Amino acid sequence: MENPLPVTVVGGGLAGCEAAWQLARAGVPVTLIEMRPHRATPAHRTGDLAELVCSNSLRGDDPLFNAVGLLHEEMRRAGSLILTAAEATKVPAGGALAVDRAGFSQVIAQALEAHPAVRIERAEVTELPPGPAIIATGPLTADPLAQAIQAVTGAESLAFFDAIAPIVHRDSIDFEKAWFQSRYDKGDGRDYINCGLSREQYDAFVDALLEAAVTPTREWEGTPYFDGCLPIEVMAARGRETLAFGPMKPVGLRDPRAPEQRLHAVVQLRQDNTLGTLYNIVGFQTRLRHAEQVAVLRLIPGLEHAEFARLGGMHRNTFLNGPLVLDGRLRLKTRPDLRFAGQITGCEGYVESAAIGLLAGRFAAAEALGLDLALPPATTALGALLGHVTGGADAETFQPMNINFGLFPPLDPVIARPGAKPRVPKGRERKLGVSRRALTDLAGWLEAPGPWAEDDTPRARQPVPDPPPRGDDKTASEA
Repeated sequence: MENPLPVTVVGGGLAGCEAAWQLARAGVPVTLIEMRPHRATPAHRTGDLAELVCSNSLRGDDPLFNAVGLLHEEMRRAGSLILTAAEATKVPAGGALAVDRAGFSQVIAQALEAHPAVRIERAEVTELPPGPAIIATGPLTADPLAQAIQAVTGAESLAFFDAIAPIVHRDSIDFEKAWFQSRYDKGDGRDYINCGLSREQYDAFVDALLEAAVTPTREWEGTPYFDGCLPIEVMAARGRETLAFGPMKPVGLRDPRAPEQRLHAVVQLRQDNTLGTLYNIVGFQTRLRHAEQVAVLRLIPGLEHAEFARLGGMHRNTFLNGPLVLDGRLRLKTRPDLRFAGQITGCEGYVESAAIGLLAGRFAAAEALGLDLALPPATTALGALLGHVTGGADAETFQPMNINFGLFPPLDPVIARPGAKPRVPKGRERKLGVSRRALTDLAGWLEAPGPWAEDDTPRARQPVPDPPPRGDDKTASEA
């Protein structure tokens, strides 16, 4: 297509800038609209494009044993502007990729301003624009536009409050203590994982919970507690038995290995993704600091060695129920001329937001050029993250999430030595296998014919790096 229709991108954060860059790289004209500095948000401090509001860290950079590091590497190979700017402005941060904030924004702005296919406009968008367009306005989308989005998606499809329960990797649960059972054996009788507590264990848990420190509330977030989603520490403070009569009630549950034992409380975990690799702790939204949250949750029998794909939290966060309203290419099902990108799709974190922006930009560019761009393989970090926000998660319990190894399809069983039984790799071996598979499968996607192939193919063919000497492979993003 010689003269593709221009695409409007609303939002000059990481996702919007990345989407605009991918469109421009493909030769598709793009108008990037950012309301700052004419209208500020409660969190931003400047009018800069791609301003880093919180930390200056893009988290761990190890591409083999760290899921976000793998996402970094995939984005580098896909020609990401965000990762290019991060490399140009990085500062010492151990194994993490941290940047100079001002320099990072400046590199991104200069690249977009210099590109002949990009036009930058400073204005507030209060209504959904005519398509084709990408909405990348982030977790603090201004009220007029948020209301317009809610009108077209449905009142129940856009959340303004994020009450997050912790999510546990299934393979880190001790099934010598935990068991599968539904309350009163409803459903198929195995819909939940259960962790039972005696009176003594419950008292120890409540004591630790009441002593643990909580994350301070930002002034602009307020403390919007509702009776239906109270933090567990608030419930415990209302009375020692509140949890035992609330999310930890043992009614209708018995440990099948000791049916005569009376449980004082039970913690239930519910499957959180279609692969069955992640389980959320039911009713356990919390504002505890992350380190103390881990310590308290590991007091629960069966979770002593739990590994968390996501820890709990509560804050203002505007996001769509992506699995319900978005198709596999990030288009709104009721208005396919609109795509969404970034945190508003239900991903969490700087890098994840930019990654969804990268995909939205590529999908929009391919459509503008009359091309059929395949979805990234589900075995890649890009594909796993896309799958989560467009259908891999349960729409009824959907909450924002960072990239983690629990979102990837399991590895095939391996035979370690002749005559041995096949086994599924775990721990460090699993992370390495998932990462190597991802980078191998990504290469085929990047080399497919299209407007980016000439630039991406040399990156895609870079060899998969060798693992470093063995050490502790638990990272901040996986803790």
